[in-house]
This record gives sequence, C-alpha cells and structure tokens, in this order.
Amino acid sequence: MDLGLSLNIATSGLKTIENALSTASNNVTNASTPGYVSETANTSSTVVSGIGVGTTSVGNRLNISKPLQDALYQQNARVSGLTATSNSLAAVSAVQGTTTGSDGANTIGTLTNNLQNVSTAFISLSNTPQNSASQQGVISAAQTLVSNIHTLSSVYQAQRQSAQDAVTSTVSGINTDLTTIGQLSQQIMLARSSHADTADLANKRLEAMQSLSSKLGVTFTEKPNGDMQVTTQDGTRLPTRPDQLGLSNEQFLAPSSTWPLSTKSTASLTPSMYHATDGSDQGVSGIMLAGKDITSHLTDGTLGANLTLRDSTYPQMQAQLDSFSYTLINRFNAAGVPLFTNGSTQSLSSDPTKTAPAGLVGLSSQLAVSDTYQKTPSLLTANGTDSSTLANAVLSKAMSGNQDATSGALAAPSSALGPDGTQATGYDGTQSLVQLATSLTTSQAGVISQTSSTLSTATSIQTSLSTKVSSVSGVDINSQMAAIVALKNSYSANAKVVSMVQSMFSTLLDAVH
Repeated sequence: MDLGLSLNIATSGLKTIENALSTASNNVTNASTPGYVSETANTSSTVVSGIGVGTTSVGNRLNISKPLQDALYQQNARVSGLTATSNSLAAVSAVQGTTTGSDGANTIGTLTNNLQNVSTAFISLSNTPQNSASQQGVISAAQTLVSNIHTLSSVYQAQRQSAQDAVTSTVSGINTDLTTIGQLSQQIMLARSSHADTADLANKRLEAMQSLSSKLGVTFTEKPNGDMQVTTQDGTRLPTRPDQLGLSNEQFLAPSSTWPLSTKSTASLTPSMYHATDGSDQGVSGIMLAGKDITSHLTDGTLGANLTLRDSTYPQMQAQLDSFSYTLINRFNAAGVPLFTNGSTQSLSSDPTKTAPAGLVGLSSQLAVSDTYQKTPSLLTANGTDSSTLANAVLSKAMSGNQDATSGALAAPSSALGPDGTQATGYDGTQSLVQLATSLTTSQAGVISQTSSTLSTATSIQTSLSTKVSSVSGVDINSQMAAIVALKNSYSANAKVVSMVQSMFSTLLDAVH
C-alpha cells in the first residue's frame, strides 16, 4: 500500500469519525428533548477498481418505527384530551358535595342533601307552624339550596369559559406547530434535492409533530419528496404551508400562530351562547380553515377536549340544572307555596330554548327565594284555621313522587333543551324532586368518574407505547458514551497513521535532498 493511499484512508476515517462523534454528542445532548429520535451515523467505503481507498459519511439514519410512532401520536392526543377534561371537571366535583358510607347513603352538601333539608324544614314547620324558628328554618334551608344551585351554575359557566379560552390559545399553538412542520418540510425537500443530510431537520420536524399530537388528533404522511401531509382523524387535511392551498408562501413569515386556522375569542360566554353549525352567529365562533368551519372535524387532544367541554359537556350540565330549577319552582307553585321564583316579576316560562326569565336557559343562575316569604316567613302558615295546611301541601305535592305530582305539566323538561334545543337531561322527568336531584348529581358524577377511569387506562397504554418507542428511538446514554469512547480511540489510531505517514514523507523528502 503506497503512502498516499494510506494517508487518504486515514484522513477520510478522521472525517467520518468526526461526524459519528458529532452525532453521538447530539444524541446525548437531546436525550431529554420531547419527540427527539436518536440518530445513527452512516458510513460507506469508497472503492476504486476493487481497492478500498477510504470512507465517507452518507447521511445519518433516524432510528424510528413509524407504526409505533403513529400509535404513540394517537395515544398522546387521547391522554392530553382526557387530562384536560379531567382537570376541568375536577372543579365541578369540588362543589357537588360529598358522599360517605359504604352504601353512599350519607351525603353532605349535595343538591339532594340540601333539597332534603328543605323537606325536613317543612316537616318541622307542619309540626310547629306558629314557631318562628320553624318558619325561618324553611327560609334558611331554601336559601342554602338556591345558593348551592347558583354555585353549580357558576362553576359550569366558569369552566365553559375556561374551555373557550383554551380553544383560542390552542388554535394558536396548533398553527405554530403546523407551520413549523411546513417550514422544516420545505427545508428537507431542498436538502434532499441536493443530496444533503436531512436527519437533523427531520428530527426537528418530529419534535413539532410530537407537540401537535398532544393538541389535536392527527395523522402524518411523509411524501417521497420529503414533504409532510397532516390530516385530522377523519381525514380533513390541514395545510402546513400556503403553497399546499395554491397560495404564495410569501404571505407570511413562518412559523405563524395565526394561519391556517382561525377563530374568535369570546370574553364572556353566557348560557344562551353556542356554536351554531349552520354558520349563524350565536356568540361562539367556529374554527375556520380557508373560509370553512371545520370545528366538527377537530377531535381529541386538548383542542378536541375543550371543544367538547364548551359545546356539549357543560351545556348539558347547565340544561340539567335549569330543568331542575324550573321543576322546583313549578311544583312549589302547584302546591300553593310559591317559595321559589325566577328572580323577576315575570311569570314562569316553560320555553326550553329562550333565556330566563322568558324561558329555561340560564334559569338556575336567576333562581331565588321569594322576597315575600323572606320578608314575612309567617305567610308559610297562613291558610285559614289550619296553619299546617301549606306545609303539608308542600310535602304531599311538591316533594311527592306520586304520578299526579310528577307527570304532565309537572314533569321536569328532559329534551330539546338549551338555546339550540339539542340538549337532554338523560333521565326521566317524572320523578320526585329528590330523585331528580339525585339523578342530576349521579349523571354528572358519572361523567367525572368515567373520565378519570378512562384517563387512567389511556395513560397506562401511553406509558407502554412510550417504552416501546423509546427502545427503538430513544437515546441510551450509556451506549452513546461507550460509542464516544470507542470513536475517540479510533480517532487516535487514525491520527497516528496520519502522523506516521507525514513523518515518512518528511524522511523521504530529506533523503531526496
């Protein structure tokens, strides 16, 4: 082997080792970076006329299993969505009261418990109708019940507002992720066209994909030229660059937080506001893509979860409580004791889609204890010679579970509720007030419990998938450090060859002279 060939082999070895060292160091540096995939430095032998003349770097390889990575993206979206839902519903759980005892019979501060206290107060009043303490006891119990209902309604609205705010901020984050993917894809396509290494660019894109997967349920498809196509779970395509819509990429500087999706924030949601699928403006803006409302196509992830909370979960809870509040007023009125009112001088309306006091929407937030009875509690017993008649009427009629006291016009509205008429309570309206209160709390507690249970299962699956992905794509610090040591030794060996060849060249030159 001549000295020139030896020098070429050694120097080319130094270059490939430098690339491998850089790759290993980069892996170690990014070991904890979310979405980072470990890289392997690829080398190739250079052969001329059947003789090896050196080595060369041929681009790094990403250690990735696409099926596993895709499964993890889907699970990320599911877990993020369930986490957002669980965190939001925790506020509802906190004001629902507590249930104790193995049979769940003992309740403290629940809607059922507070309603039963009203019933107990009327029992006490029927026994001692002229006792002012008994009369005031009814007023106090009624006020506590109303306060409980106001608190529940307030929490529904506050959490719905939080969901709306989260939708606005998440859309901005999704736009940033999408356009980051588009920007990197453009760089990857350009690099590939000149046969340059694209591993680092691809890794940065994977980080953006990981970020996006927690915000929205999406799928990724890489095209042969290196471009990336992003679609929602139902196949709706989400552009990452304007040119994918036939527009100029010069219309904004990527990445952008305002394109391709857009929506309007709502500073103060009310129970009467909702997102209308027919395009009409009902106070809650849809999420638009190129002039089209695609809200219904955006599922899972934190965005999908908050859309569901805003448009379905809390509107249903509000409708359940509004229905209960209407029934409470209605049945007490029918018993001849209008203790509860809609907070105005207007007559009670049964219209399920109009806003209170003209209808049921938001009625629970306006529910009140009658000023007349608060000012003069003795009116609770004013009924001719038998002062216990009114109290007994409440117990036998308003609080009764008999068919004639719970059916017909006295049944709780259970369907076609909410401002858009799409909500339903999910349970029978021909129950007693106590049973309705229990059904409402049980229904909402069931949503909370189911979310918690599903989140636990989904998190376990995510952990399992993450472990599998990590075994393929993760960075093993120990193996990387061992590789760095081996590469340094190889570097030293090649450097010695270069030094020796240079020394031999010097000796030859000295001999010639």
